Amino acid sequence: MASQQQQAGGPMAQPGLQQPASLQQQQQQQQQQQLSQQQDFDPVHRFKMLIPQLKESLQNVMKIASLNLAHNTSIDNGIKSSDASVQRFDKSLEEFYALCDQLELCLRLAYECLSQSIDSAKHSPNLVPTATKPDTVQTESMSYAQYLGMIKSQISCAKDIHNALLECSKKIAGKGQPQGQPQGMK
Repeated sequence: MASQQQQAGGPMAQPGLQQPASLQQQQQQQQQQQLSQQQDFDPVHRFKMLIPQLKESLQNVMKIASLNLAHNTSIDNGIKSSDASVQRFDKSLEEFYALCDQLELCLRLAYECLSQSIDSAKHSPNLVPTATKPDTVQTESMSYAQYLGMIKSQISCAKDIHNALLECSKKIAGKGQPQGQPQGMK
């Protein structure tokens, strides 16, 4: 009887059908979370998200400035007293400048990412065609001689950096010792 219910799509068969649907929902939620996390770290996306806030903040600054100007004009003309509460212009201006700073950081980060990408493309080796697969030669591939030259320049650069770091560490270690003792003695 139980096998007939399972074959007929009875109550025993329904949980099996619900599991793939819930699995798909979980996968979609995970993908959406990953996408939102990637967008949070993407400076261009963050910049685009901040622009409407900046526009709104600028409108708020202008509105408060005009209200304060009208209020001060009426006080100067003797129409109103200074007892009325007025919104603070400095706080709205501070908010506007904070958004401008965030936008500047996003643009600097985007520029750094672009520079890093260009440098990576410039200094990273492209594919070198192999003798086993000559038909898969790509247009961006380089000859073996070009590849060797680039690798030699990268090794030379790494050695220069290594030597510079060693010199700096020796200078720092030398400054930490008393002046009367030579570097080799402690």
